[in-house]
Amino acid sequence: MSLSLPSAPGAQLFKSGYQTQSAEDGAVQRNILACNEVSEIVRTSLGPTGRSKLVVNRIGKVFLSSDAATIVGELEVVHPAAKLLVMASLQQEAEFGDATNLVIVFAGELLSQALKLINLGIHPAEIAKGYEVACSKVSALLESPAFTSYTLENIYDHKQLVKAISSSIASKQYGSEELISDLVAQACLQVMPPERPKAFNVDNIRVVKVMGASLEQSYVVRGMVFPREPEGQIKKLASPVQGGVHKVAVYTCAIDAGHTETKGTVLLKNAEEMLNFSKGEEVQVEALIKSIADTGIRVIVAGSTVSELALHFLDRAGILCIKVPSKFDIRRLCRVVNATPLGHFATPEPQEAGSIDAVTTMEIGGDRVTVFEQSAEHRARTTTILLRGATKNALDDIERAIDDAVNVVKCLTIDPRMTTGAGSAEIELASQCAEIGERTPGLMHHAIKGFAKAFEVIPRTLAENAGFDATDVLSKLYAAHANDSSSAISSIGVDVDDSEGTGIFDATTANIFDAVAIKSSAIKLATDAATTILTVDQIVMAKKAGGPAMPQSRPGNWDADD
Repeated sequence: MSLSLPSAPGAQLFKSGYQTQSAEDGAVQRNILACNEVSEIVRTSLGPTGRSKLVVNRIGKVFLSSDAATIVGELEVVHPAAKLLVMASLQQEAEFGDATNLVIVFAGELLSQALKLINLGIHPAEIAKGYEVACSKVSALLESPAFTSYTLENIYDHKQLVKAISSSIASKQYGSEELISDLVAQACLQVMPPERPKAFNVDNIRVVKVMGASLEQSYVVRGMVFPREPEGQIKKLASPVQGGVHKVAVYTCAIDAGHTETKGTVLLKNAEEMLNFSKGEEVQVEALIKSIADTGIRVIVAGSTVSELALHFLDRAGILCIKVPSKFDIRRLCRVVNATPLGHFATPEPQEAGSIDAVTTMEIGGDRVTVFEQSAEHRARTTTILLRGATKNALDDIERAIDDAVNVVKCLTIDPRMTTGAGSAEIELASQCAEIGERTPGLMHHAIKGFAKAFEVIPRTLAENAGFDATDVLSKLYAAHANDSSSAISSIGVDVDDSEGTGIFDATTANIFDAVAIKSSAIKLATDAATTILTVDQIVMAKKAGGPAMPQSRPGNWDADD
């Protein structure tokens, strides 16, 4: 007796509500088209002349940005294949913090080239295998000395660091890259560990946004800036004489008298007992704050509320008190002042207290901010870039550009090699990868040539976003790269300003460079995402959890009175 399975997968094999799409129904083509839709959304935001997207998320928050990770993260893509591209982009953001748009755009173009090959009759598995071979060849080409057009020799040199990160900022904030690059370089060099650049921590660079004025009024603060003022009357502690410091105690709890863990009832028989009860609490708080002041503490940071009674005695003792409700900011501040966070309001031990050079309160654009500042005599543990701007959306977008640039600095501390940008490296990779495809026997050479063709999407998109004829610019790029007889790769890329009137220029002369490690990672992640999607031949989707939707039989609220 033979086992007979149902011909229709959803008929008896699965519970009711399942949805299936197989290769015979065009599942591979549908997956590719869904990924192309995501790629087309962010493709017009690629490069310095890319357009921004206005995204309104599910809670009504407005995002105005050209950053691909922000766009796809707020779009909430639900298609299972398209979500793979989003996941690859977010992984690039987590590892390197830059080139997220390159991952999605390049992966979408790889799938477009694969769709053409599928229509010619080539099996998706053969295409995926060819893509993997081509990716390994391209990674080896990027690692070769010919593609290393610039190496950051001294990361502690301000001019070299500005030159290295300006292209990353220009791709998001074109026209302001010099100013923002200078701010980021200042902030990074102030916290860069001497002789140990690999120990650089991106979390030591903070950004505080204050609306008003213009971007030119932004500056770097050696320390931390909190967008609030101290709680009591003490608003400022200047730098002590002879290089002294102010001692700081950090508490994650409320600044108040101790309370019992359980509720209780107190029987008071007369007014004198009630006065003594209140007086006892005052004496307890006063004695505790006096003991704290006797240890030399001049600044108290509270992670929760500060009672009026405690604030009164803190003002009398000349102690500045500020409330920092964020546990993450508490953790960073402890690193700045070198203090131990205390979970109970008590007198700190000498090794638990930290130190700071100066604490000041100032007014910036109508907002009161408190600055924990370190002197220039020692290396800063944390620096803050104080941004000024007209709108909140503009400040948020500048903050994202700064975050990408700081991550590029972190990458350069590990691998200082850089290759030319403006699409020049992609054209060279397309040419050399196409030659490899021509020498590859079998059907795989079609996939390798399709992989090479996909690299054209970067210079083509840069030209289209700048308003040029993309076909004409690509032909000029190929001609310029073919005529270059030097041992290194040609550095001719797309000139979005069209300064020479030809649409192309020398990217090395314009100081446009991309980190080799970041570009190599983006190509690998895009290839992995594309090959994963190509190997999927069937989608099986279960019925969503939850009951039936609420019927809307009449307009208005469902529980409105009749």
